[in-house]
Amino acid sequence: MTGLATPPARGGPLVVQPLRRRHCAECRGGPLPLLVVEDGAPRCLDCADLGHLVFLPRGDTALTRRSWEESALSAVVVRFNRRKGRYERQGVLVEEAGLARAEERCLADAEARRRRRVRDARRRAVEDVRFAEAFAAEIRRLFPGCPDERARAIASHASVRGSGRVGRSAAGRALSEGAVVSAVVASVRHVDTPYDTLLMSGVARHEARRRISGRVEAVLRGWRDPGAVMREEAG
Repeated sequence: MTGLATPPARGGPLVVQPLRRRHCAECRGGPLPLLVVEDGAPRCLDCADLGHLVFLPRGDTALTRRSWEESALSAVVVRFNRRKGRYERQGVLVEEAGLARAEERCLADAEARRRRRVRDARRRAVEDVRFAEAFAAEIRRLFPGCPDERARAIASHASVRGSGRVGRSAAGRALSEGAVVSAVVASVRHVDTPYDTLLMSGVARHEARRRISGRVEAVLRGWRDPGAVMREEAG
């Protein structure tokens, strides 16, 4: 029988997933899905006194670590990667009772993480409401003629977490005047002018902005100084 390549040495048993059909050199059982190399010859898990262990594939780091901790006897499972020319870890063999205890620990942690996520979501929701209120207040300060409901709508839209909108930028979070004005201008452009219709009809963005710029400025002027509009109408 062709000799087996020996995996690198490590502490504790090392188990191999063979690439070719192998039979146990001791009991002649096989072909073996997993084997232990002893003196260059394959042994099945039963002959190597590892048959009572269960296989846990790689992928769940926490479960693997805890199963290892909960098992008095365990082994790493490797397979040779011909393309890379090295053995790669596939999982571990652990005691069934140890795996069960590890799963219980992970489930307890999962519940704790779930509760933490709920708390964090509530905290972020409160923070978002406060930020949107502050953003709306700044809009009303800069544009006293802007209706309250509209100011709240602009602030809510601009400050959506994870949206990448101006309200979530560094300047927006600092409530800088430039960021607040940009949010108001964007709202006026889309809500109070035919800008969206122009875009849908094929007008280039820069040309569409040029066409509606007068209307945008008129709305902003009215919101900045409501009295000016009244004076113009009276005159």
